Amino acid sequence: MALERLNPEDQKIEEMHMVERMFHGHHLYQMDDDPAYCYDPLVKENTFITKEKDTEPLPTYEGSRDELPELVWDDNPDGVKCYNKAWEIAFSNLHSPTPEDSMVSNFIDTAFNGCLFMWDSSFITMFGKYGSRVFNFQKTLDNLYARQHMDGFICREIHENVKGDQFHRFDPVSTGPNVLPWAEWESFMITGDMDRLQKVFPPLLAYHHWLKLYRTWPDGTYWSSGWGCGMDNQPRQKPGYHHGFHHGNMVWVDACIQQLLSCHILIEMAKLIGREKDVEALKEEEVFLAKTVNEKLWDEDTAFYYDLWNDGRLNMVKSVAAYWALVAGIVPEDRLERFVAHLENEKEFKRPHRVPTLSADNPNYDPDGGYWKGSIWAPTNYMILKGLERYGYHDLAREIGKCHVDNVVEVFRQTGTLWENYGPEKAAKGNMAKADFVGWTGLPPIAVAIEQVFGIHGSAKDRRITWRIRETGRHGVKRYPMGEDYVDLICPARKVGEKVEVEISATCPVTVDVIWEDGSVQTVHAG
Repeated sequence: MALERLNPEDQKIEEMHMVERMFHGHHLYQMDDDPAYCYDPLVKENTFITKEKDTEPLPTYEGSRDELPELVWDDNPDGVKCYNKAWEIAFSNLHSPTPEDSMVSNFIDTAFNGCLFMWDSSFITMFGKYGSRVFNFQKTLDNLYARQHMDGFICREIHENVKGDQFHRFDPVSTGPNVLPWAEWESFMITGDMDRLQKVFPPLLAYHHWLKLYRTWPDGTYWSSGWGCGMDNQPRQKPGYHHGFHHGNMVWVDACIQQLLSCHILIEMAKLIGREKDVEALKEEEVFLAKTVNEKLWDEDTAFYYDLWNDGRLNMVKSVAAYWALVAGIVPEDRLERFVAHLENEKEFKRPHRVPTLSADNPNYDPDGGYWKGSIWAPTNYMILKGLERYGYHDLAREIGKCHVDNVVEVFRQTGTLWENYGPEKAAKGNMAKADFVGWTGLPPIAVAIEQVFGIHGSAKDRRITWRIRETGRHGVKRYPMGEDYVDLICPARKVGEKVEVEISATCPVTVDVIWEDGSVQTVHAG
């Protein structure tokens, strides 16, 4: 019996029964009477598929304010108001599973169309991690894992109120981008939750397998589509292909690098949970993809990574898609300075609000945003900032991050809310943007303010915080999460270059490395 001919209520039960009959080792098995499905045995380990629905009551913002991290920013009261508003909107978008749907965990809505999006939800968790002591935002992703097909596929958009995916899995726009492993890893850095790593590893690896089976060209490179890569209308394909719905018969630079990043993170997860044998093939793929991206998708004359058309030409569209190379850590040292320099070029990516998703020298660039034709988007900015930090460009990350936060806060001051995207040429919402978008726009006032503007990065696993102090006004975070514990971090007002006595207290043992402008490090032990 073909599973897709079953009604939604019976499909999950029948799938699990088939798994019990089919799996006898770590190989893919194909049903003789259903050639559309190749079953991945890792899905048998996916406990989210049979998870009981959450029954815990949802917290409220008013009832949780005193437990959330508190932003201290004496020089920027509007920044504090914007930070608080982001949490308020986020908590208004919390939902619980119902008997009628197939959601399994309490979750935060994407705030777009009544569906849960893979791409959006992954980035929402990257600021939600700071509120994990109040609400486990990471469990939003449980609902995507719970919808995993037996061959490993996870739809990029799932209905919240009814059962079923938005797209057939072989639709070119059905899934992606694969940022789920990165989202789980970022959360783990804050929470140190090893139990969750154990649970998410099988569905993440099975999904990676599916993409390798069904989203690659014969040479092993990856493809996507406008909707599949998340940047819906960005003009990257050859003329004649639909920007949103077709793969364009090209090699997609972001899809290749995201899969490389998935390889790297899953390998690191496997080391921690003792499953290194499961990722041997990923080690080979990681090397292959890094070599391919650097040899085939790099243009030496312009010092940039591009998509590759099927006629052998690079598309020469400077998109933020290329900057996944920084996050993945694959840019050779001799290319790094020239590649990063595009972010400092006022004719390209250094616009009044940084960083537009399409370079300003592209003929399709829209100064009002045009959705993905130049708008400023929280997720792509956050990706760039994390990539810069990985390569040690902390000052540039702070400069871009502060520009982003300042513009978001100014538009908040004007409009009283946060927006889906922003214009690149002035402090304004994008010309095709939805309001109250938290949603991933919680990133700039929460995560970017804490991480890039304040320079605070923590690891619950290591019980350690790095704090690069550059602000001169009194600033910091109270109740900064460290697993189930928290840390108070306050820097008094000071002059540029002045070293002052920071105020640090903690409910657990923690080491804080304070890094001053001159590069000197002051280590503080608290708790």
